[in-house]
Amino acid sequence: MRVTSTADAVVVDGVSKVYGPAGSHTFALDRLSLSVREGEFCCLVGASGCGKTTLLNLIAGVDRPQAGSINVSGRPALLFQDAALFPWLTARRQVELALRLRDVPRGERRGRATDLLHRVHLDGFEDKRPHELSGGMRQRVALARALAQDARILLLDEPFGALDAITRDLMHDELERLWQETKTTAIFVTHNVREAVRLGDRVLVLSSRPARVVEQ
Repeated sequence: MRVTSTADAVVVDGVSKVYGPAGSHTFALDRLSLSVREGEFCCLVGASGCGKTTLLNLIAGVDRPQAGSINVSGRPALLFQDAALFPWLTARRQVELALRLRDVPRGERRGRATDLLHRVHLDGFEDKRPHELSGGMRQRVALARALAQDARILLLDEPFGALDAITRDLMHDELERLWQETKTTAIFVTHNVREAVRLGDRVLVLSSRPARVVEQ
């Protein structure tokens, strides 16, 4: 166990999320409660379609629950299985855009973007566009872009699911190193138990839909 903080970065209390019209709606989450401490690396494991992605969207604030409350301490950033990069922008420009949205002065953006790409071991690839990068490299750009948002909470939705086994193991090492350096909180969604045990301080097991925490 590598976490020493007792403060909570994320508290989900009795949250329910329903999709569909009244009378034929589907519960994605049903009175789900959990908390994640500051600086913790928490993995969520569950079957496909159980509501893991829905939960991350709610924590990120891009959706709202029908019941319950969510308290988040710090800026969250979402990372997906698809790196979701703009195809016409270079790696540096991808990161600079995130800095621009934070109102970082124009004269500082290039240097800070270059430094962030260095931190994810992409030296020499700053001027490459997504189609010129491997899948693992594209995810490294996405990580650098998340760090550029000054995120204190990383919400990772199966970010390495599309990578081959060797690249995935390398990205595990990379992510763990960045997490330790930045002291961020990480919530990592996966259906791969091996991946969860490899990365997590704590693993929460979710039930099939509607999702609840059934074991940790």
